[in-house]
Amino acid sequence: MNGVLDPSHIAAQRRQPLLNVPPVITGLALAMLAIQLMRDWVDPDTAVEILALFAFIPARYDPSVLTSGVLPGGTAADLWTFVTYAFLHGSWTHVGLNLLWMLAFGSPVARRFGVVRFLAFFAATAAAGAGLHLLTHEGELVPMIGASAAVSGCMAASLRFMFASEAYTDWRPDMFGASVDYPAPPLSVVMRDRRVIAFVVVWFAINLAVGVSAPIGIADGSVAWEAHIGGFVVGLLLFPLFDPVRRRGG
Repeated sequence: MNGVLDPSHIAAQRRQPLLNVPPVITGLALAMLAIQLMRDWVDPDTAVEILALFAFIPARYDPSVLTSGVLPGGTAADLWTFVTYAFLHGSWTHVGLNLLWMLAFGSPVARRFGVVRFLAFFAATAAAGAGLHLLTHEGELVPMIGASAAVSGCMAASLRFMFASEAYTDWRPDMFGASVDYPAPPLSVVMRDRRVIAFVVVWFAINLAVGVSAPIGIADGSVAWEAHIGGFVVGLLLFPLFDPVRRRGG
């Protein structure tokens, strides 16, 4: 029926365990942990080769900095590193923090999107983060790694529906469960919600503060805050392209 949600379905959503992690989130987490473990076990030369092949390195795309063939992988790596860098991390602290945020914000998005749509969304936001990093770090040889851009995209996507449930008007631990299947309002409506505005302002303030201050030693390196913003903005704007839950008309 148009405009009507099944109360029994909503009740079932509310009864879901708080840590009901979607399999796609578990799979991504296991992949990132396995890669981090492998990088700890290999010799230093192999570790460098892995970074050269799978990390995002802006110098790949600047012929004035590097001649062709210096970095491995060729044209294929020029494409896949826009996503593969998200599976590499600088330390166990780095991967642990990203997985905690992905668990919190990626889980409701994955439940809403399903496996295929979520993986496509993850790849798109990771690529968007790499794209903005490339624009702001042209020619740099320093590799960028970490899932933060994709996680930022999940944060933005969750904002598009987290307050959609009429049953939840306050921030509660189980609020996502009641919102996952609710039609998301248009962005113009979402961005008039004071809770969303507050979240976005604080999120951007933190990232911009990182950008104008000295590098902060997270994951043994500086924070790629531009990539965070790229993933967040694309996640916010492109959410409807991945969202299978459509607005119901009267």
